[in-house]
Amino acid sequence: MVPSMSQGKRQDDDDRRTYGMVSIAVPAERVTRPAFGRHGFAGAALVVDWPAIVGSAVAAHTLPLRIKFPPKERTGGTLEVKVASSAFATELQHLEPLILERINGYFGWQAVARLKLRHGPLPKRAAAAAPPPPDAEAAERLAGTLARVDDPDLRAALERLGRHVLRKGNP
Repeated sequence: MVPSMSQGKRQDDDDRRTYGMVSIAVPAERVTRPAFGRHGFAGAALVVDWPAIVGSAVAAHTLPLRIKFPPKERTGGTLEVKVASSAFATELQHLEPLILERINGYFGWQAVARLKLRHGPLPKRAAAAAPPPPDAEAAERLAGTLARVDDPDLRAALERLGRHVLRKGNP
């Protein structure tokens, strides 16, 4: 079958439809690339995976803003990071070699050579709602089961585990 040429270009050149199941990352990358590309990010992956790259303790006080590379280079860039407080900025300066190693390990090449820290407030993150406490009947069953455990340390650990399981809704 010959594609229609009435519009000046081949029909299948612009056909971006995909059939079957596709990872959400594929279309999301097309949407986010222009916005993140202006800030030096090849994609949203560094921003999205920031807590996994630097750890949750560092990610709670920082936010990657942009990567600036030297002209005509894609290595040795400067990652600009927003830091919530001056105290944590000092801590981040001490952790810089470790953080650079983790970032470059994530990229797979020496993408970032240094960090540039900017102070300022971070966007508010949504807090997870606390699960409801277990009902009285389930708590009594847990206490009855744990009464047979002789070791007090083991009993306390099992009680914490049991309460956690009950909060998750698995009786």
